[in-house]
Amino acid sequence: MGAIVSVIYLAIVILMIAGMWKTFSKAGQPGWAAIIPIYNVIVLLQVAGKPVWWIILFLIPLVNLIVAILAYLALAEKFGKGAGFAVGLILLPFVFWPMLGFGDAQFQGGTSGGALAAA
Repeated sequence: MGAIVSVIYLAIVILMIAGMWKTFSKAGQPGWAAIIPIYNVIVLLQVAGKPVWWIILFLIPLVNLIVAILAYLALAEKFGKGAGFAVGLILLPFVFWPMLGFGDAQFQGGTSGGALAAA
């Protein structure tokens, strides 16, 4: 039973990573950034158009939840999606990251390939 649960969990994680990878690629960022633990949040902030120094806010309990919600709202907006899609990214990321990455949503935020110091 544990092996089956582990395989399902691994499949869900791989699906999320693939969706995030493709989403980053659509936004002009390196897709491999999806697999680097802290760097993927920095790239997410860049794609969402938020300041990179917000990474510090992710280290503060409870504040990180608010910052994540704001980042997901901005990310959904950059891909032409609404607040409902952002709620989906928050509550069901294993469904909505692949939808964003492999779906027909196009990045509408201009160039997001700025340097890390552009905060």
